[in-house]
Amino acid sequence: MKNIVLFSTLFIFTACGLTTARPKLEMTYAQTAFIAAKDAGAQTLAPNLYRKSEYYYLKAKSSYRRKFFNQAKKYAELSQKFAEQAEFKAYKKKALDSL
Repeated sequence: MKNIVLFSTLFIFTACGLTTARPKLEMTYAQTAFIAAKDAGAQTLAPNLYRKSEYYYLKAKSSYRRKFFNQAKKYAELSQKFAEQAEFKAYKKKALDSL
């Protein structure tokens, strides 16, 4: 009886540790930031940052499809970071060119 209780308790705790939440919000933020960078013209005005963002976004999508949610979250956050930097740089270049 004691072994059954110990086994079931141990099973419940390990099962909870194996489940990982899907990074839906992070994926949505990365997609939105990537689209905003594209709309700002970052592919021509900040191509290096835009390419990095695209690379990490595609890796995030691939990891998400293969159910590697921890990797997908990490890649989505990197994609969002580079997309936001690319968008900012693109708008900055547009503003400086218009002066």
